[in-house]
Amino acid sequence: MDFSNNILETIGNTPLVKLNKIVAEIDALVLAKVETFNPGNSVKDRMAVKMIEDAEADGRLKPGGTIIEGTSGNTGMGLALVAIVKGYKLICVISDKQSKEKMDILRAVGAKVVVCPTDVEPTDARSYYSVSKRLAEETPNSWYVNQYDNMSNSLAHYEQTGPEIWKQTDGKITHFVVGVGTGGTISGVGKYLKEKNPNIKIWGIDTYGSVFKKYHETGIFDENEIYSYITEGIGEDILPKNVDFSLIDGFTKVTDKDAAVYTRKIALEEAIFVGNSAGACIKGLLQLKEHFKPDDVVVVLFHDSGSRYVGKMFNDDWMRERGFLEENVTKAEDVIKDHIDKELIVVRTEELVSHAIERMRKYKISQIPVVDINGFVGSVDETDLFRSYVADKNVAEKPIKEVMGKPFPIVKMGTPIEEVSKLFTKENDAVLVDLGNGNHHIITKYDIIGSIK
Repeated sequence: MDFSNNILETIGNTPLVKLNKIVAEIDALVLAKVETFNPGNSVKDRMAVKMIEDAEADGRLKPGGTIIEGTSGNTGMGLALVAIVKGYKLICVISDKQSKEKMDILRAVGAKVVVCPTDVEPTDARSYYSVSKRLAEETPNSWYVNQYDNMSNSLAHYEQTGPEIWKQTDGKITHFVVGVGTGGTISGVGKYLKEKNPNIKIWGIDTYGSVFKKYHETGIFDENEIYSYITEGIGEDILPKNVDFSLIDGFTKVTDKDAAVYTRKIALEEAIFVGNSAGACIKGLLQLKEHFKPDDVVVVLFHDSGSRYVGKMFNDDWMRERGFLEENVTKAEDVIKDHIDKELIVVRTEELVSHAIERMRKYKISQIPVVDINGFVGSVDETDLFRSYVADKNVAEKPIKEVMGKPFPIVKMGTPIEEVSKLFTKENDAVLVDLGNGNHHIITKYDIIGSIK
């Protein structure tokens, strides 16, 4: 009989799959190391086992103890599998930008999940770094994993992932491309491969809002580069000890939008359902295409499963809200198609200014057309109302007709978006679309900006 003694024994030996359509413009053989075949559906299963086994060996983790870790979700899943098999409790501290699916999955496998804000400094008491450390100090018989600085992370990939890739490519690999977060994968694999062949190039995929690329190129840790970003699993606002910059030949940065778009492309063009960092890797690979020659063998690592992102990158509404959905916006109605069925909010000339203000608050809008029995006769804007209020504190009780501006321009359905855009000026912040049958809808600057690709 051929069976494993427990689920942990199924970790590793993931397949290497040739990519075709999505890398058609790259003149080299491109192979994907698909880590979703691990039982926890990510590359992090490998280092989760290694970190726990090493902690057990040197006494940092004792029987019946509590494992505590700050994670983007995948490391938490790997730790959860080991914790279940070995009888440990697990607390995962996660940032609020991570997908709901990741949080739900962690709870499903028995982890306690603590959610922290993303938009704070690493040293802030609310950050997931700080909360993880605090919980480790407060929890009896606990061990703080710290995957960023725990060198068992990169060692796992030096001992496992690197040798697998070398063997699967029969030593013919010329380039390794991978997203960089904790740095364990790129450093462990990179070290092994360069020991086998120093000419192998190691490329890291970074994201905007992260410090890796500039630090690698200049040695400068530039805090001005740090800002919130959407892409999960890669990039950092710290320098983890696991990132060995001496092993990395270069970085390329990928935008949030490109990462999301290419995540979907991988599924549609290669039938491989993988996560956000895989999309970033493919776009980064295309950005690096001039580095590859026809005889090269390029291996790109796909970190995790697309199932973690069903409510995000694989959700049209989520993509559309962020302007990531590649839709053809050419006419006036295309810009407002997501809310074209909503009623146009108006205010009448004889109504009070306070009524317009109340409507703006209720519907969270900034511009309102003004009407009388003859049709559109004016408009009010939150900026103009604010100025009027500063000049006259009693303006709220005055009729709209005393403070309204010029009516918004009206265009017909089918008007090219270029023509609509020209109607926006310093004096005019909206345009009305005539939908027919006496119905109209409003296009704002926000709608125009949201349609920009």
